[in-house]
Amino acid sequence: MIEGDGRAAPTEKETGRLESFSDGVFAVAITLLVLNLVVPDLPATSETPAALMAKLAQGWPSYLAFVTSFGTILIMWVNHHAIFKLVRRADTLFMFANGFLLLLTTAVPFGTALVARYLATPAAPVACAVYAGEFAVVNIAYNLLWWSIAHERRLLRPQVPQARVDGLTKSFASAFPVYLGATLLAFWNAYASIAVCFCLWIVWAITGYERTPARELTNRPPPRSSTPSRSRHASGSTKS
Repeated sequence: MIEGDGRAAPTEKETGRLESFSDGVFAVAITLLVLNLVVPDLPATSETPAALMAKLAQGWPSYLAFVTSFGTILIMWVNHHAIFKLVRRADTLFMFANGFLLLLTTAVPFGTALVARYLATPAAPVACAVYAGEFAVVNIAYNLLWWSIAHERRLLRPQVPQARVDGLTKSFASAFPVYLGATLLAFWNAYASIAVCFCLWIVWAITGYERTPARELTNRPPPRSSTPSRSRHASGSTKS
């Protein structure tokens, strides 16, 4: 929203500052993931192409964890951005819920480091359970954030269709059992647990696709414009 004097409305400034802060946290978390990619060391007497290729191949758990976690945080950020497009103002509950989500986002590199270090070892079940469990808790944070916005439409833009609200509510709620299942699955098959997490961020990318452009939500007339028409109708009925 832009006021007549060209300045942003105070409510948009609130959500804009909060989103900018959140973007910075997501950027730091996604950057820290690269620290798990370590250049292999070779003895001075074995610095050959074959030896380096073998060392690089041994680092496949780090590459897998990096790609999976990068994709997950990227989709988290995309969905976070899409949610903020639906918000008209911020309040204390919303800010604390958002802060809880950011807290968990910064912990993703820790779970990634565990998987990178222990996926190819007998300790893989615990490492993968922690990794999947992190995202189960992240999903709880997303549900809390969305509830703080959508409960009785308390912070939503009036232009947001109820069908979109219901769709996001079901999407967030349905993901938790899957992440919980992936956490338990890790103790039976660590690789299957990682595969489930990998597939889930693809599903999130598809279900999080926004078919209604943000500018359409912003420019669409709010429901209050219908009030005069009702008044005119009522007055017309009175005259008749």
